[in-house]
Amino acid sequence: MKLKHQSPSSFMILFIVMMIVTSGCSNDDATNNGNPSNEAQFPCVGGFANGHPCNGFDLMSHIPISDLGGSGAVGNDSWGWTDPLDGKEYALVGTSTGTAFVDMSNAALPILLGTLPTATINSIWRDVKTYNNHAFVVSEADGHGMQVFDLTRLRNVTNPPVIFDADALYTGFGRAHNIVINEDSGFAYAVGSTTFNGGPHFVNIQNPTSPVAAGGYGNDSYSHDAQVVTYNGPDTEHVGKEILIGSNENEVVIVDVSNKNNPIQISTINYSNIGYTHQGWFTDDFRYFLVGDELDEINFGVNSRTLIFDLSDLDNPTIHMEYLGPTAAIDHNVYTVNDILYIANYTAGLRAVDISNINNQSMTEVGYFDTYTPNNNTAFNGAWNVYPYFSSGNIVISDIDGGLFIVKRNNL
Repeated sequence: MKLKHQSPSSFMILFIVMMIVTSGCSNDDATNNGNPSNEAQFPCVGGFANGHPCNGFDLMSHIPISDLGGSGAVGNDSWGWTDPLDGKEYALVGTSTGTAFVDMSNAALPILLGTLPTATINSIWRDVKTYNNHAFVVSEADGHGMQVFDLTRLRNVTNPPVIFDADALYTGFGRAHNIVINEDSGFAYAVGSTTFNGGPHFVNIQNPTSPVAAGGYGNDSYSHDAQVVTYNGPDTEHVGKEILIGSNENEVVIVDVSNKNNPIQISTINYSNIGYTHQGWFTDDFRYFLVGDELDEINFGVNSRTLIFDLSDLDNPTIHMEYLGPTAAIDHNVYTVNDILYIANYTAGLRAVDISNINNQSMTEVGYFDTYTPNNNTAFNGAWNVYPYFSSGNIVISDIDGGLFIVKRNNL
């Protein structure tokens, strides 16, 4: 999410006040007296699932934010982990007070196994990613650093929920807005920290509980979010390189970070009506990069807008098209899975968009699940993040006001 810690403003103050006064969007029951068949608690029927507007998605279950983070908590980021031993799926949900770990092996009856409290103080910003069966957590909380948690400990919880402690703490930076991991290389990239001018801070996590500082890149503006990949796309000049695509407030930057001692900027991308370049994700073939701008809906009055850049030539990227959603809700995080783009669209919830015809500049919404029922206003309530990468098809939605929603497509 925008509103970086380094530059407080009236906009930030308004948001924080709003988070304090808003209430949870629902109070669904996460334990409905037994559901061994793992069927959705609330199928999408007639356009609603337990009062939530929906199309093509059933509500498997819901855990309120107060259960995940305690009284007064708000939700933020989320991610997922699949245990390689037994295939169990777990949701990792950030809150203002810490990180919650949820057993989703029966998605209709999820179990809150426990929480990892914040390393210092509470913060509405927290981010978590995984690598090699460990979770890596950063926060905007002062002095927080990067918590490392061994996810295999979740196998042995017998009396949930429990309070966990971290297995390691990296203190090469204090606060950071976000954490990015390239699982191919075993490097983490903290962005939006007080190091390297807010640019990516490199950490070698190949030995997860012994993270080692590995340099950074501070030549561009503050980096709000990024994706780092081992590139295998159409630009043959860069195949095999470790490429960082940064969403840097007022532009997208492409950097070769293969040599941590000598990162090299490849190119930058600008576009019209920049509000706040927030976050983006590659298509599977690495040809297109899809970006959400968090403030264009507010500043320019457009509907939810996703920008699509053609990165066939990383040295000369071009704008390919813009996609406008059906509401004025603010788009937040976006992820691609095969031919579907999943968007966390704040007050409009999860939106699923077919991108199979993206070459011909055509994208079509094929489903949604709205976690925030009061409205679809241009405001900072509702779905912060989605995690659509479980092999089961279950999708995690972390909602600022409502907590954890687990949904699943019913129109595949």
